[in-house]
Amino acid sequence: MNNSHRNANFLLLVASAIWGFAFVAQRVGMQYMGPLAFNAIRFALGAMVLLPVLIFGFPGQKPAPLITGQKKHLFLGGLMTGLFIFGGSTFQQFGIVYTTAGKAGFITGLYVVFVPLLGLLRGLKTRRGIWCGVALASVGLYLLSGRGWGTIALGDGLVLVGTLFWASHVLAVGWLVHRVNPIALAVMQFLVCSVLSGASALVFEDLSQADLHGAAISILYAGILSVGVAYTFQILGQRKAHPAHAALILSMEGVFAALGGWILLSESLSARGLAGCALMLGGIILAQWNPNGRKNKPDMV
Repeated sequence: MNNSHRNANFLLLVASAIWGFAFVAQRVGMQYMGPLAFNAIRFALGAMVLLPVLIFGFPGQKPAPLITGQKKHLFLGGLMTGLFIFGGSTFQQFGIVYTTAGKAGFITGLYVVFVPLLGLLRGLKTRRGIWCGVALASVGLYLLSGRGWGTIALGDGLVLVGTLFWASHVLAVGWLVHRVNPIALAVMQFLVCSVLSGASALVFEDLSQADLHGAAISILYAGILSVGVAYTFQILGQRKAHPAHAALILSMEGVFAALGGWILLSESLSARGLAGCALMLGGIILAQWNPNGRKNKPDMV
């Protein structure tokens, strides 16, 4: 492995850790403000962080043209992916109120299992390893959150619904990323999500200056680091990293979420829950693993 691959893997590992610990920030933020207002500010900050990259490009590179394909692809695509992010982040944020950061991290990671399943609707082929990953992840989810056959805890269920939106988002981005400037698409989708979240918050939530001050650190982390910095690290890392290595490293997000919840929030899991997390992680890795070909590029959550 050369230095460029090592550096790429390191960037992906940092992105995975940032996203994992972001679940802690999201959970802490809910002590002060509503989920919709939190997401509105979070994604606005993320868009602001990416604006310099959009304008000036990555270090040592010229900025890509703002419109690299048809304008309708950028604007309609940004609206569609923004709607998916709004749905995913809203269900996830409401779910985090009722579950732990660790559980939310592992359940959100299931989007990589749902992506190929939703791809069946588009006629995409599904490898045998994906079906094995689905089976493992399903058993793991039952062990982690099941309260008897056919039941699931409220918070975990909300996060799981959000995961379907994240999977839909990945499929949409996978089609758009080769037709438009990916950074322009990211900025637009974050702004769409921010506007939708903000408008909903004005209707359904109350926000005071004291609430905003109390949640400031959580918002800054979730917005600047999780949305802006980690997404940029993912783009840079996946340009050089082996697809199988990237899949494995990004799958560690749930592990970092559980670690952050344990260290910072004193969260713990039962033996059954730990077994469920292990099976879910195994299913996620197995569903992504494709050493003989390129996998679908995962996107930020």
